Amino acid sequence: MECGYTIPWLWVRTPAAPVSLRSVPVARSINGALAGGLAAAVWAAQQPLDKRVFGSDYDDLAILGKAVTRGSEWPYVGLALHLQNGAAFGAAYALLRPFLVGPPALRGVTAALAEHAALWPFARFVDKRHPASKELVSLQGNRRALAQATWRHALFGLIVGIVEYRLNAQREAEPPFVPVSSNGHGNIERAATTAA
Repeated sequence: MECGYTIPWLWVRTPAAPVSLRSVPVARSINGALAGGLAAAVWAAQQPLDKRVFGSDYDDLAILGKAVTRGSEWPYVGLALHLQNGAAFGAAYALLRPFLVGPPALRGVTAALAEHAALWPFARFVDKRHPASKELVSLQGNRRALAQATWRHALFGLIVGIVEYRLNAQREAEPPFVPVSSNGHGNIERAATTAA
């Protein structure tokens, strides 16, 4: 039995019943990836400015690029990896956005700062394990680099939030509204009327 739905290269055929990824809105993820790639490009373009403002040479492109190559091509490799990471974040964000609260800009900033808060503690591993650690700014205990990274993630999140919202303007893929009480445990009036 031939079956193909949203993503032709992920067809799954079983003798009993076809399984598909129909519930995964591919266009939504692609639009999110575009928003994330754009936001990552803005991040990289403004990096020289924030280095001067924060007085720190912390460079994300150097961390990524010099992890792969130590030659003169590291800025290009770093930029490619940075854009790829931004696109991956944007695609994931596009799928999670309906479950976040607030206006689009706030949702994006919140998601990006949550990712930043979760990953910043691992900066000490960059200082210790990165192949080019002697050429990079030390991140552990570096408050300027932390402030710089926080600014970059906030800017990135703002752009992702706004652009992804505009690119995914169709709302039929949004989950239905579920009324909840202020304590977060649902709506007792709706539960009582449903059970009756």
